[in-house]
Amino acid sequence: VVRLNREVLKVNYEKDKILAMKISELGMEVNPELLESQLDVDNLDTEEVAENVEAAASLEEEEVVETVEVGEPRFPRLSSVDTFYLSPNYVKPEYDNTITLEEVCINFRNFAASKLHLYYDLEVIKQMFATFGAAKMLILQGISGTGKTSLPYAFGQFINNPSLICSVQPSWRDRTELFGYYNDFTKKYTETEFLKTLYEAHYYDDMKVVILDEMNIARVEYYFAEMLSILELPREDERYFSVVSNQAANDPQLMKEGKVWIPSNVWYVGTINNDDSTFAVADKVYDRAIPIDLDDRAEPFEAPDTEPMRLSYGHMFEMYEEAKKKYPISEENLAELDKLDKYLISHFRITFGNRILRQLKDFVPCYIACGGTEIDGIDFMFAKKILRKFESLGIGFIRDELDGLILYLDNAFGPENFKISKAYLARLKKMSGGSNS
Repeated sequence: VVRLNREVLKVNYEKDKILAMKISELGMEVNPELLESQLDVDNLDTEEVAENVEAAASLEEEEVVETVEVGEPRFPRLSSVDTFYLSPNYVKPEYDNTITLEEVCINFRNFAASKLHLYYDLEVIKQMFATFGAAKMLILQGISGTGKTSLPYAFGQFINNPSLICSVQPSWRDRTELFGYYNDFTKKYTETEFLKTLYEAHYYDDMKVVILDEMNIARVEYYFAEMLSILELPREDERYFSVVSNQAANDPQLMKEGKVWIPSNVWYVGTINNDDSTFAVADKVYDRAIPIDLDDRAEPFEAPDTEPMRLSYGHMFEMYEEAKKKYPISEENLAELDKLDKYLISHFRITFGNRILRQLKDFVPCYIACGGTEIDGIDFMFAKKILRKFESLGIGFIRDELDGLILYLDNAFGPENFKISKAYLARLKKMSGGSNS
């Protein structure tokens, strides 16, 4: 701020000198007191600069937002959302606030099978709903045709609030692909369906899912980086993103100073195909999300006819918070995880990290409430959040250490547990040319 104030004073002083010279060329007299009153351009570290800085600081870093006058609304689609939900004819939906998380998982699976003829393993359903209680972003990865897109789509149908499908394009390079941009020629904002969906979610308490289909066909950290950072903010009331740099009187009702709040009842599901046509997903993305592998198609089964339902975010949030209080990870397993972390550091130079530990402590209780067990929840998170990092280490160099890790898991958690992690380690050994144990 000090440096910029000095630059402003320098520019103003030079401008006054040029103006004085032009006036002199025209044969007009220049008031010498005018220039004498200016600051010395080579000695700008003065009390006046200090006073300017103090005055700026006294504003408590409040951002000055320009107010502009426009004719037609700049955001016609967002304004139409206001009109619909603020109408006296709008009737708020009724929600089922008596259902449990385990019942939600079972009912959703039966609904998808009976109404949509889509079949999913119950374990995948439990992992998905537990993820919603631990992170705002879920990644579904695997081979084509295993239901990566249809799973979150079916969930939108189940809760009577259709999921938004954003088909990512290879040309996506920045946030404007999702959020839109202001058109200086039309004096209107090019509103995307993504922006409209986020804005509309302010008006209802339903859960909402946004699907980033084939999200790694472009670099995720290019077009979604800002959202990843905003969703990491610990306080929900700080999760704003800037749409325009100014405000107008006829802007949408819920847009404040050109900014829109990211509502908490929205989750983001990215689908990933790992092939030659896609980019590798950066660790920054994986660390903030929870991945689920869909490598097999579930077998069809007979399901009871199940109707859709309205799920409120408020009720789901309460169930997640209750689960975290009721089913915290046991002290015994936390101690074993601490020992495991030290083992990984000494043998593989990998650590859990605070973010992963926080996600694990949130995921496991929610997974238990969905009908799972504590040890299986820990196993899932260890495989998806820690062992995934092994692929970047150079499998050939760690091959001899894998058997030791499997033996360590057997001794620490029992040979009958950690099946997902052991299967993953076996695949790593096979990829490295080693034999299966």
